[in-house]
Amino acid sequence: MDLCTRYMGLELKHPLVASASPLSESLDGIRRLEDAGASAVVMFSLFEEQIALENEALDRYLSSDIMAGAESANFLPQMDPFHTGTEGYLDLLRRASDSVDIPIIASINCVSSSGWIDYATQMQQAGADGIELNIYTIAPDLHTPGTEIERQVLDTLGSVKQAVNIPVALKLSPFFSSIGNMALRLDEAGADALVLFNRFYQPDFDLERLEIATTLSFSNPDEIRLPLLWIAILHGRIKASLGASRGVHGPEEVIKYLLAGADAVMTASALLEQGPRHIGKLVEGLTTWMEARDYRSLAEMKGVMSQRSIADPSAFERAQYIKVLEGFHNPDLP
Repeated sequence: MDLCTRYMGLELKHPLVASASPLSESLDGIRRLEDAGASAVVMFSLFEEQIALENEALDRYLSSDIMAGAESANFLPQMDPFHTGTEGYLDLLRRASDSVDIPIIASINCVSSSGWIDYATQMQQAGADGIELNIYTIAPDLHTPGTEIERQVLDTLGSVKQAVNIPVALKLSPFFSSIGNMALRLDEAGADALVLFNRFYQPDFDLERLEIATTLSFSNPDEIRLPLLWIAILHGRIKASLGASRGVHGPEEVIKYLLAGADAVMTASALLEQGPRHIGKLVEGLTTWMEARDYRSLAEMKGVMSQRSIADPSAFERAQYIKVLEGFHNPDLP
């Protein structure tokens, strides 16, 4: 069974990729993901704001009176353990690139144009095989038009592509007014891959304390519907690779994403819940399904259910929405 696939210009032994998560915040964690069978690892994201806060705190302590005595010279502010700062991240990236045989894709999430360029350049120098731009833009100013957000994303891609010569992927939001057109423009601007979609962690309300609650929730298999739709529509229409992200917990989600046309399928929540070795179960389930249907390679099945390949392309359009509503029947309703 040939499970090889090509994603953002990288040759992978199979399509299962460990996406950005705390599992990749240490060399031991990255090695465990490789040993478990991951075809590539996306490292946890380096956040520009976090580094800025750490640098500001460090400068504050170094310039304060607390550093006046020799005994206090080793006292530094505590850092968030999930974020290791620029040097710590780059050092981990260097060691991972030297220690494992699978591609290591660095991930950055910035707010300034200079940040994207600086960190992307340093990541390339540290040995990254590719870079994933984890773009998360909130526009709380009601006067900011959608065209401005689109321009920022396109400018970010263009500046990073000029700064590095390794593949660049964009992990996209689903909240553009026209996802298809945005994907086409990013493809024309040189994106090597589009990852559909970024799963944003949004605030909740604590009803007892009347405070904003920030909680981490894992994905569920129902979340594949939106990325499945757009991967199926985009397959064969753009040159960039398509990475599927969201809701991958079992072989069924992997198979569906590949049938839609994904070049790589990414998972994090399932690995955090089940452990890295769950990757092997996903690959095994995919292989068993393919063998039962006489598929000899991933290339044969990829995109079989895309909009360009199925007999009724309208199944992905408005007409199908109407059919779903018309076909609903609950015998308990009057």
